[in-house]
Amino acid sequence: MNLETVGKALEAVRGANPLIHNMTNVVVTNFTANGLLALGASPVMAYARQEVADMARIAGALVLNMGTLDEQLVEAMLIAGQSANEHGVPVLFDPVGAGATAYRTDTAQDLVKKVSVAIVRGNAAEIANVVGEAWQIKGVDAGEGKGDVVELAKRTAKKVESIVAITGKVDVITDGERTYLIRNGHPILTKVTGTGCLLTSVMGAFAAVVENKLTAGAAALVCYGVAAEKAAQKAAEEGPGSFQIQFLNELANLTADDVHRLGKLEKAE
Repeated sequence: MNLETVGKALEAVRGANPLIHNMTNVVVTNFTANGLLALGASPVMAYARQEVADMARIAGALVLNMGTLDEQLVEAMLIAGQSANEHGVPVLFDPVGAGATAYRTDTAQDLVKKVSVAIVRGNAAEIANVVGEAWQIKGVDAGEGKGDVVELAKRTAKKVESIVAITGKVDVITDGERTYLIRNGHPILTKVTGTGCLLTSVMGAFAAVVENKLTAGAAALVCYGVAAEKAAQKAAEEGPGSFQIQFLNELANLTADDVHRLGKLEKAE
């Protein structure tokens, strides 16, 4: 995999305009929808138990995000996830806040047992808690932690039989055997609520059109990070509000040439 592959994946998303079914949290719904539209995908938000199986079946990808949990949503996620599995639709899982409370941790662990997940994306603390490993966490944000993030990602990928992406200063994505590091992005992303959640949905857009899900996830991480860098260059000094708007613009204007010039993708040893 190389940056040329990433550029082609971006063009494939734009060409296909895939329908992405998001079962996400109330904090990020609008930003997620606008981010997917800017990228070139087609978002839909559907949560009712009565329709999620049908919506998941026709989607290009299903994104399960447990940022604002309740019993009905969890039940609907299981229905949607199992429908997606039955119809060959990739499922992406964002275990927001896993480890912060017993309910979140139990829900995350239950979901990956009952639904076959193509990609799991989270910070190190969330990913660790999905598989019952100890890691510091504060609210829904990762603590510092002292473990080896690459090895954590590999262990988790093997345990849940999924591609695992751990995002942070350096993003790590692996299938348990092949691992890539992405060094794109900007610290101001952490000052805008929902950038991680949108990232998982963007990965869903790539997974909808790229057959190899490790390639899809890595391509999404590169494109997202490059767009963030371009937005920060123009708007970071003005603050997170200006950055958020410019970031949507850069997702819309991102080209394969931008990826070739600015992408920082490497294979881990």
